[in-house]
Amino acid sequence: MRYVLALDQGTTSSRSILFDRRGHPVAVAQREFTQRFPQPGWVEHDADEIWATQRATIADVLAQAQAAPADLAAIGITNQRETTVLWDRRSGRPVAPAIVWQDRRTAEHCDRLRADGHEPLVARTTGLTLDPYFSATKLGWLLEHVADGRQRAERGDLAFGTIDSWLIWQLTGGQAHLTDVSNASRTMLLDLASGAWSAPMLELFGIPKACLPQLVPSSLAVADAPRALIDGRAVPITGIAGDQQAALFGQACFTPGMAKNTYGTGCFMLMNTGSAPLASQHRLLSTIAWDCGGRRYALEGSVFVAGAVVQWLRDGLGLIQRAADVEALAASVADAGGVYFVPAFTGLGSPHWDAYARGTIVGLTRGTTAAHLARAALESIAFQSADVLEAMQADAQRPLVELRVDGGATANELLMQFQADLLGVPVVRPAVTETTALGAAYLAGLGAGYWSSADELAAQWRAARRFEPGPGRAASVERRGEWARAVGRSRDWAR
Repeated sequence: MRYVLALDQGTTSSRSILFDRRGHPVAVAQREFTQRFPQPGWVEHDADEIWATQRATIADVLAQAQAAPADLAAIGITNQRETTVLWDRRSGRPVAPAIVWQDRRTAEHCDRLRADGHEPLVARTTGLTLDPYFSATKLGWLLEHVADGRQRAERGDLAFGTIDSWLIWQLTGGQAHLTDVSNASRTMLLDLASGAWSAPMLELFGIPKACLPQLVPSSLAVADAPRALIDGRAVPITGIAGDQQAALFGQACFTPGMAKNTYGTGCFMLMNTGSAPLASQHRLLSTIAWDCGGRRYALEGSVFVAGAVVQWLRDGLGLIQRAADVEALAASVADAGGVYFVPAFTGLGSPHWDAYARGTIVGLTRGTTAAHLARAALESIAFQSADVLEAMQADAQRPLVELRVDGGATANELLMQFQADLLGVPVVRPAVTETTALGAAYLAGLGAGYWSSADELAAQWRAARRFEPGPGRAASVERRGEWARAVGRSRDWAR
């Protein structure tokens, strides 16, 4: 068996990637799907369209590599997290649009729970902050707004899942309803310490246990794995992880204290904290990183809008034709001209957690050009990540030696250098930048015996480029104070 197939189901596209034994991608297929914004603050996906695009990429990547299902040792799945799907078990069809992780419609529900004093219990139990970002209040909203939703869920007629569960249900023809603990730790329904569904959280959010998926490790032995049917052949699904945890694994951050930052639609920084959860004192999240022969935990800082701000420059303003054009436009000016762009389109994540913040641009003058806006947009990604890292180092009480980075925006060398200047530590881009999919492949390959150990995987990791802090560091640090003022302007705007 020549390959491991990784399914990388993201916020804006579905991808399939074949990896060989060296951890190199040999074929990649990608298809975008529709983003829906029915009301301000609402973001929805069509779960059927997600499955259709994911299924198409499987066929595409096999054809591209001239491979057959018999060539696959295993399948690994990684996915956009927190996005909530509710479907009918008999028909296998969604009963409502999927509510995306970016969606803010349950902000007032979270406010009421917070006012009633529930936030400390939520944080102690789940490691998360009480926020509409997570799945629990999204699922509660669906159960209230789907006809007889709660009653049908209590009878076991409806199934809830994050995107991994939805894909596994479809891949197995409705034979498997499960999720791994890394995805489950993002629902606000899991007891972080025990790794089991939390009865107090189910009661607090009004969620019937009958609709929940079975919990499994992130890396499964072949004997325990569900089987995906691809062209009539059963292929074991032996790896499952939320996208950010998968990227941490793909970056070989196996030692406590190692950290990575993924620059995708959002920005997500995770630090391995070892075999026990670490409670944050600086409004970060504690999460299960993976369960691969034992649970490992991580601290996480979540930035909701990173690469999405470049998409907005392209699609919303028409300042660029392709996302890749932003670097040249931003580099055409020496600096942002005093402009600060806080891209709080869907609120602010870590460490602010303000569901009512909104996008804000300050410092505009008659001399401001499209290039200044582009540079401010790129800098906003680095500023937000610096805020997260500062909180993370304070929680972990250890300085970061280097930051491993991945995601599409790491190709932007202007951004990476500014990030290194701002953080004061090397920013390291790996030779294989498909680390999210690679992490899912690694988890699957370990379960299937395709790779022997984490040590073998760590030995495969290679750096392609190190961005060292340069002469611009002093000026970058000084500008963080102005950035903080701009963030203050964006706060609480939509309440």
